[in-house]
Amino acid sequence: MLSSFLLALPADATELQFWRFESQGNRLTFTTDEGVQPRAQLIPNPTRIVIDLPGTRVGNVVRTQPVGGAIREVRVGQFDAETTRIVIEMAPGFTIDPQQVRVRGTTPTQWSVQLPTPQRIAIEEQPPISPPPTSTVPPTGTRLEGVQVTGDGLFVRTTGPAPTIETRQERGRSRLIFELANTTLSPTLAQRDIPVNRHGVSRVRLSQVQGNPPAVRVTLELTGQNFNWQASNSGFGGVVLLPPRSGLIGRPPSDRQPPVTPPPLPPPPNDRPLPPRDRDPLPPINPPLSRPDELLATVLAVELSANGQQLIVRTDQPIRYDGEWDRREGAFRIILNGARLSDRTTGPQLGAGSPLQQIRLRQEDRETVVVLVRPAPGVRLGDLNQPEAETLTLALRGNALPPRQPDFPSEELPRPDSRRTVVIDPGHGGIDPGAIGIGGLREVDVLWPISMEVRSILERQGVRVVLTRTTDRTVELEPRVQIANNANADVFVSIHANAISMQRPDVNGVETFFASPSGQVLAQTIQNSIVEMTGMRDRGAKSARFYVIRNTTMPAALVEVGFVTGAEDAPRLRDPQFRSLMARAIARGILQYLQRR
Repeated sequence: MLSSFLLALPADATELQFWRFESQGNRLTFTTDEGVQPRAQLIPNPTRIVIDLPGTRVGNVVRTQPVGGAIREVRVGQFDAETTRIVIEMAPGFTIDPQQVRVRGTTPTQWSVQLPTPQRIAIEEQPPISPPPTSTVPPTGTRLEGVQVTGDGLFVRTTGPAPTIETRQERGRSRLIFELANTTLSPTLAQRDIPVNRHGVSRVRLSQVQGNPPAVRVTLELTGQNFNWQASNSGFGGVVLLPPRSGLIGRPPSDRQPPVTPPPLPPPPNDRPLPPRDRDPLPPINPPLSRPDELLATVLAVELSANGQQLIVRTDQPIRYDGEWDRREGAFRIILNGARLSDRTTGPQLGAGSPLQQIRLRQEDRETVVVLVRPAPGVRLGDLNQPEAETLTLALRGNALPPRQPDFPSEELPRPDSRRTVVIDPGHGGIDPGAIGIGGLREVDVLWPISMEVRSILERQGVRVVLTRTTDRTVELEPRVQIANNANADVFVSIHANAISMQRPDVNGVETFFASPSGQVLAQTIQNSIVEMTGMRDRGAKSARFYVIRNTTMPAALVEVGFVTGAEDAPRLRDPQFRSLMARAIARGILQYLQRR
């Protein structure tokens, strides 16, 4: 299964989060949780565009999209342990000019692949597809191309359909054998005896088994007697072999850990904020308790420490617990196993300036209590600890959102000494909402009000402002560049919000990109202004080759105002007060740059 293959990937691999092919415009767009550099190539027979994303794994996305017409389908899969592959396959009789394929990055995580109009060719001009004369591979067979040792196991690279896998052991000789049915060794395979010396395997031997159909035998020479390996097809060009302690596969039950982000359960109808001495009622008694009431720990209180730096959960008996981020709720879940709520359970007062925005308690089932914790803007959640058997503590770090500042009087903002033109580029728009973050927070909904307020502030300071779009509509990258160049602008600033995997809410902060020396000065000035005024994490001013800042003729910068997937940033970016503060910080940075020029 493909899921088994994904467990073999490095834990810190970049993840493909979203992709879409627009058949009317022949354009592929995709988003990853961290920066990636795509590689594209044209492969004939059948004609297909292959886009490889190095160091990337497939996330929870649709794997195939039928298109129709000149383009047969688009599919996504894991090519090998370190590469996600996107394939755009043409229909028979069609091809495209590879020189006209345009791969562009709006940000390090957001890319588009623009295809030219497909051209019809005569089908008879295509060379027939047949195996080499020396090969015994049947037309529908599989070919083994090589074996790769990964950090978690072995990856057997194949082409053709997924083979049937049979496993057998030779305990007396410490060998584990996998036979891949209907498979032959590639004629170009140079190494058939491969030293490994990892994962309890000294070497791997490959051998051809003649028959009808043929098979390939993959023999693992083990250094011990641990035969509990797992074999599975990756679903996209390979077989994954995992040792017993790789991921969750083959571990003894006592060693299993829960998934990092299991699907969140929908909130019950009675789920609501917890006022003092109130809590969600117990569900009706339907199934019998699996243990007597006296063996369940009662949650006595959920309270803030005197200094506001800890959330404390107190119970009347030793408690087992777990913690995870709930992506849909945008909150941290403290899961109390073998626990119940009662009339004695109390909750904290969350007044003005509280480090927590909301706390909810609910009885998820008869033996599980869940505490949902949503931090206030600017507050980070630290470690969840158990200093005593009946007590849990959750560290709270950072400060709450700074109070709203009054609008700047004109004399507090730099005013350019001559009429200047600034192009503000609100990213995305129309059918492209950009990244989607915690609680469904959309990038386009963050950057649009910020961009509009930046324009308003600059115009009050006598700056002429040109927008690349004035409504919620789709604008391609090239027209945005043309608008700036035709306006003979002094400065170009593109505004975006960042994103990463929902499993990484710890990644937060602001960063600004540039593509030229003059752009570097602009980017650093804006970055300094944002960090100084908002107190956000400083990810720095960085060089990048994004289309809109690389092809504009004036100093240009691309601002990422924070992470819609960040536990700190997302609540801030959702807050109109903070977005206004961000707009003033960006505007101040632009004005400081213009004044210094």
